[in-house]
Formats: sequence, structure tokens, C-alpha cells
Amino acid sequence: MSHNKTRKQSEIVLAELTKKSKNGLDFAKRIILSEKIQYTELRDALEYYVSSWNDITHPGLFGVAYEAVGGDPQAAVHFQAALAMIAAAFDIHDDIIDKSVLKHGAPTVFGKFGEEIALLLGNVFLIEGFTLFGKSLEELHQEKAKAFETIKQSLYEFGNAHAMELSLKKRADVPPEEYLKIVKMKAASIEGDMRIGAIIGGGTHKEVEALARYGRILGTLAMLREEFVDIFDIEELNQRVSREYVPIPILYAMEDADSKKEIEKLLGNRIKKKNIDILIDIVLKSKKVGNLKKYMEKLVSEAVELTSGVRNRSLRDQLRNFASSTLEDI
Repeated sequence: MSHNKTRKQSEIVLAELTKKSKNGLDFAKRIILSEKIQYTELRDALEYYVSSWNDITHPGLFGVAYEAVGGDPQAAVHFQAALAMIAAAFDIHDDIIDKSVLKHGAPTVFGKFGEEIALLLGNVFLIEGFTLFGKSLEELHQEKAKAFETIKQSLYEFGNAHAMELSLKKRADVPPEEYLKIVKMKAASIEGDMRIGAIIGGGTHKEVEALARYGRILGTLAMLREEFVDIFDIEELNQRVSREYVPIPILYAMEDADSKKEIEKLLGNRIKKKNIDILIDIVLKSKKVGNLKKYMEKLVSEAVELTSGVRNRSLRDQLRNFASSTLEDI
């Protein structure tokens, strides 16, 4: 696949998710901003977060799964909004855990307003999200109400993954497979989006299970892609080296003794801009990193196979594009 084709595919994926998530995200913003929050600083933090809130992933993937089993897009909006708010709560709380002051070059709520306000704001989103989700389920058939149990299980697994990650931070003796296991657990959130979408959309048991498995794979691929991307982002890389753990591809490259010495020397206390290309070259030439890429390619193949039962050809192609685009430029 040529570079231009891959870039075009990535742009199409972004546009599709943006379109699928727009109504749900807009509704979420209206609902959350309509709440009467009396404490000025908390209200300011809410408005600050919403001003750049653009979660197209959770509401978008829910929408794709929902439509893939024959659901009416107009009936999905409240569920999409609820999932977006729950995801926002975890996003804000994650920044507290990781002490992330900046994200994508802008201050996080934690970085701008402090830990207490960030914690309270995350709670606001969580309460709003679960309340809306519960209300939206009230009119559904009991079988579809299983979606509530799904979201509970997904969030528990996602939370357990973060708890495990905390215990491994800054430990030099942890094999990369342990972090890969955590990535797979975190993918429960994407699996949950798609399982819920398929259930509420009225999918058969086979359709629900296929889309749920696809969601787990897509979540794993997307997070592994981010692990590669973070190697190229010097600020994000320094943040991870100092407060979290180094990206998984670097951990795999460091399993080679000679590479480990070179990488440790390059990282030091803070990676220098002049050394980033050297680091990238060492990592991408690693045999273990090559095996990780092959593993990702295998996952893409499985994801494509899982879409074969999607009757709507356009949606089937979208799902396949989502999976294959995670291999872009890595």
C-alpha cells in the first residue's frame, strides 16, 4: 500500500467517525453544559474541557456497530452521548493518575485547574453519563438492557488495567508482554462500545459476538499504534519516561542487551531532540519490534475476517478501513 493511499484512508476513517459521532457528541455537550454548577472554578473547568472535547471514538464506534446490525442512527444519539460522557470522566481521571499537565500541546484540566477540580469534574461527567444511559435503557426490551451489565464489565476491566499499570510504573524489570497484556485489557472499552451498539441495535448473538471481538482487536491495535506514535513525539516521550513507562516498542527493543545500553544512554534523564532520530532507528530495526508489527498485521487480518457477516457493504468497508488504518506509517 502506498503512502498516499494510506494517508487518504486515514482521512476517510477520521471523517467517517466524525460524522457518526457528531449528533451524539453535540447532544452530550448540550446536556452537560445545561447543568447548574454553582462553584465558579468547577464551571470554568467544565467549559474549558468541553471547548476542546472531540471524542469521536466511543460514540462513533457505537454508532457503526449499531447501524451494522440494522439500528436506526437517529435512535442512537442518547446512548452515544452517555458513552462520550463516561469516556470523558475516565479521560480526566487518567490525567490525574498520570500527572499529565499537557496533552497535544494544551493544558489538561488537571494541569490548568489542579487535582481537586479535575477529580470533581470527572465525577460530574461520570454521573451525567450513567444517568443518561440508564434513562435511555428504560424503554428498551429486557434483553437489550443487558447493555448495562456490558458497560459495567468493560469499565471494571478497563479500571483493573490501569491499576495493574500503576503497579508496574518505573520498574525496569517488567517484560513488555506485561504491558501488552494491559493494552489488551484497556481495549475492553472499545469492545464495550461495539457490543453495546450491537445489542441495542438488535443484533443476533453471532453479530454481537463478532462485533465485540472486532472492538477488542481494534482497541488493541489503536493503542499499540499510539505506542509507536509516542516515540516520535519528544514531549510525550519525555512525559512517559519520567512519570509512566517507556513506549512498548522501546521495551521490546531493549530486550537486546546492546540496544538496551544505547537506548538507556539516549534517554538519560530527558531525551534530546538531536537524539530522537537515532532512538527511532534503533527501535524500528529491532527484530522484536518487527515481530510486534507482524502481530498487529495478524490482528488486522482477524478483524477483517470478523466483518464478513456485516450485511451493509458500506459499513463493512468502514470497519475494515478502521482496522487497516492502524498500520499507517509504522
